[in-house]
Order: sequence, then structure tokens, then C-alpha cells
Amino acid sequence: MLEQQFVPHDGIYLLNHSVGRPPVSAREQVRERFFEPWEQGAAEVWPAWIEQIEQFRLLLGKFLNSDAGSFCPQTNLSSALTKIIYCLPQRAGKATIVLSEQDFPSMGFVLQQASRAGYNIRMIPGNLDTSNAEIWRQYLSDDVGFALITQVYSNTGQQLPIAEITAITREREIVSIVDICQAVGVVPIDLQNWQADFVLGSCVKWLCGGPGAGYLWVNPDIVAECEPIDVGWFSHSDPFEFDITNFRYADGALRFWGGTPSVLPYALAASSLELLYGIGIEHIRRHNLELTNRVLEALPSDVIVTPREASARGGTLVLNFGNAQAAIEAKLRRAQVRFDTRSTGIRLSPHIYNNREQMDKVLACIC
Repeated sequence: MLEQQFVPHDGIYLLNHSVGRPPVSAREQVRERFFEPWEQGAAEVWPAWIEQIEQFRLLLGKFLNSDAGSFCPQTNLSSALTKIIYCLPQRAGKATIVLSEQDFPSMGFVLQQASRAGYNIRMIPGNLDTSNAEIWRQYLSDDVGFALITQVYSNTGQQLPIAEITAITREREIVSIVDICQAVGVVPIDLQNWQADFVLGSCVKWLCGGPGAGYLWVNPDIVAECEPIDVGWFSHSDPFEFDITNFRYADGALRFWGGTPSVLPYALAASSLELLYGIGIEHIRRHNLELTNRVLEALPSDVIVTPREASARGGTLVLNFGNAQAAIEAKLRRAQVRFDTRSTGIRLSPHIYNNREQMDKVLACIC
């Protein structure tokens, strides 16, 4: 059974919006792919390690329908976003960056620093429905240079129509940056359909790959214009040339890489990507919708924060029980349900290794 391919949990694990469960095979594969080459003490261990990162990029390409060369490993989304903002020259009359108050706070923290480069921030208020592309059209005025668009909001589970919004950014010559962190691994994504300029993601959540294996996708049509200032020897077109007087940007997305890279997180993440790709993202999505629909169908609308429509939500249910919230949370804890809460409500995120019986136990606590 599929759930047997992931490390089991003693409770009902529904924190996949935070950290996914590791594959059972992860320890052994990391030993083979990372530690064995290191332990063997070869003079050139880097080729073996770089092979693991290349496998990671290849698997991302399969997952997201893109060439592997358009992906660059990144420690996290915040770091990648910083590199993007400073990699392109500011265009006259386009000194505004648009984002939503519903975006993950870390992204807002990064963009607020862009004032040092002469940018100002325009936030779409959190009470506006950003799933309506017309809201974006109102805020994406001629003075906008960058737009951050989050595919699935972490505090509501709401999913945005990315293709509709990036169509507006292309029309108005605005650089689009899409955050897929809460969607990738549970919602099918085809980067070719979006034609965004940049896409940011991580493997720590639904991809079950642990922290440290982030990535940046760069549209091939824009990559040659990008000159990131945070560079290192792995940003070089030939990292092993070792000529201190001659830096040349790598031709593709790897120009965003930087100095000596982490390797272990990518060896670990490649293990989970292989497993999930074998299971199939369409199958994972159907399973998640089946389990979340069981909950939605049993609850009144006034406690449901997440949109009911499948196309309008990611993999997370956000539920707010008002005055009964504390009592509901206590019941869930007694039943060993692993969840968390935000100001918007309780967050429950079933993955491929969760099942109907577990969700029925959850329902017994909240109904």
C-alpha cells in the first residue's frame, strides 16, 4: 500500500502544509547518494554530488513540465526572491512591487527591503478576493515593475487562477513571480501554461523532501537579461575553471546558484520526488480531494474558510468553529490528530498516506 512507503506516524498526521512525511527509503538513498561518495574519499567527490542535484532538477522538470535547465537550487524562497529583485535593472516609471496581504510573511519581509533599491510596495488588502483576476487588473497599473503571486495561500487554502493573472502581467510588461510552495506536490502544475517569469518552490511540504531543498525556475525568455549580484563559483559558466579574473554568468538558471552549494538536502529531496512522481500527481490530487470532500460535505458553510470548489483550493482545509474552537482543538489533540492553527482557523492537510478511516475519526471530533 502507498502509505507503507512513507515513515508512519503514531497519530493522524495532517500537517502536510508544514512538513510532509519522509519516504521510508530516504535514509538508505541518502546514505548511498551523499555519504558513500564522501566516505570513499575520492579526490573528486563533487561530480558524484552534482549528479544528485542534476537528478533533482530533472525530476522537478518532470513534475512541472519544464526543461531541467530552467531550475536552480536555492536554500529557501526568501533567498531566491531577494536574488530576483536585484537581478534586473529598474525600469523607468516601474518602481512599484505588488503583493497581497495574504502572502506568506517572509515574502513580504524580503520585498520591504527592496526600498533600498528604490522600489515601493503596494499590497492588495486581505479582504479583497484575489482569486478574481479583475482585482489584480486594478492593482497592476502602469507603474508596477514586479508582481508576487501566491498560487495557494497558507492561511486559507485558497487557490488563485495563475494563468489569468500572468496573462495580465505579460500584457502590462510586469515581471511575474509565482510562489508555488503550498501547491506543488498536491496540485498539478504546468509551467508552460502560465508563462510566468519566475517561479519559487520548496520540497519541505507536500513534496516530502525536507527543508533546504528550495528552487527557482526562470523563464528561458528572460534568463539572459538576469544578472544576479549574489553570485559564487557555481554561478559561473565553468565553475571549475578557477580563474579569479574572469567571471562569466552561467547560460541558464544556474547563474542564480551562488557559492558552494548544499548537497544533502537535494539528495534527500530527489528521493521523495522519485517516489511521488511514480505515484503520480493526478492520483495524489484525486485522493486529497476525496478526503477533503468528506469533511466539507459534513460541515455547515459557516465554519468553512477554504473554498468548496476543487479548482479554487489547494490541499489544505481551514476551518473556524468560532466559540467552539478551543473545545474542537482539544478533541483533535486527544484523538492524536496532528494539526495546527492560524488566525483564520484550524488547518488540516491530508496527503496520499492518509485514508478515509483517519478522516472519519477527524469528523467524529469536529461534528
